[in-house]
Amino acid sequence: MTQKPKVYEAVNWNKPDDSYTKSFWDDNFTQFWSEEEIPVSNDLNVWATLSPAEQTTYLHVLGGLTLLDTRQGTSGMPKILEHVEGHQRKAVLSFMGMMENIHAKSYSRIFSTLCVTDMGRIEEVFNWVHTNEHLQKKADLVEKYYGNIRSKKSLYRAMAASVFLESFLFYSGFFYPLYLDGQGKMTNSCEIIKLILKDENIHGTYVGILAQEIFAEFTPSEQKKMEKEIAQLLRTFYDNELLYTEELYRPIGLVDEVNQFLRYNANKAMMNLGLEPIFGDEEINPIVENGLSTKATSHDFFSQKGNSYTRTINFEPLQDEDFIFETKDEFASVMV
Repeated sequence: MTQKPKVYEAVNWNKPDDSYTKSFWDDNFTQFWSEEEIPVSNDLNVWATLSPAEQTTYLHVLGGLTLLDTRQGTSGMPKILEHVEGHQRKAVLSFMGMMENIHAKSYSRIFSTLCVTDMGRIEEVFNWVHTNEHLQKKADLVEKYYGNIRSKKSLYRAMAASVFLESFLFYSGFFYPLYLDGQGKMTNSCEIIKLILKDENIHGTYVGILAQEIFAEFTPSEQKKMEKEIAQLLRTFYDNELLYTEELYRPIGLVDEVNQFLRYNANKAMMNLGLEPIFGDEEINPIVENGLSTKATSHDFFSQKGNSYTRTINFEPLQDEDFIFETKDEFASVMV
């Protein structure tokens, strides 16, 4: 008996997988950017005024972010999308994985710009990344969930780990660039951080929605057990993160502020999963809150991009009637 050949399906964007995936594709596309568009070299004068301890902390937090983005781009998103149904959903996750690799590459641009006269410092950063036990543990915990997807429950666990990474674990690294930016320091490098933050917000939200769909398929008793398990996973990550931030931020006296920021974002991660936060209400450092602002940065629009940039996707040709003005005021408003 001749076996029928397998039929491979082509993605049909005219037939939506669901009511929201297309909008996430559009959001990702309009935010597309690359690190060459940001003038990092404008930070060199400020960089020279930072103390050795401040410079080391800055480089190390970016090194840690590089490792996590590398794992998310080359392992997390690709492995999760293999087990997600729907070609459009797979496409969105693939796009997100590509952006994670752009994030990782963007940190190398910051390294090569700030350390242009001392490239040995870059090697020191990556040696630190490879040997820091708390950073490596964080990556290993996430990787174990990505590499063990065998069922709906294990896929949900992997998605929860992904949401924790996107919405929580990155933020110990984001804190210091935002803290400096809130004081008007290293603002151009932080433009990259803010662009990454906008991406991670979309990533954590989208994967969180996919996870919530799977969670809804569990029985009430399974849901209760899984919620307890995920809360414990968050606690495990948090306990390790306390040790990580202690090592990173103790030399510059910011441990308490960073840990407060972590709890704030841990709660957001749980909410992305549709679960109850496990920490009380947290207020973040007002300087960091100022740094989180996405107000437009004064850049040359034609050559450089700030965090307020969005890509135009809808074009309409000019028509003769576009130049017909009913009043002088309407004409004046166009000419401003």
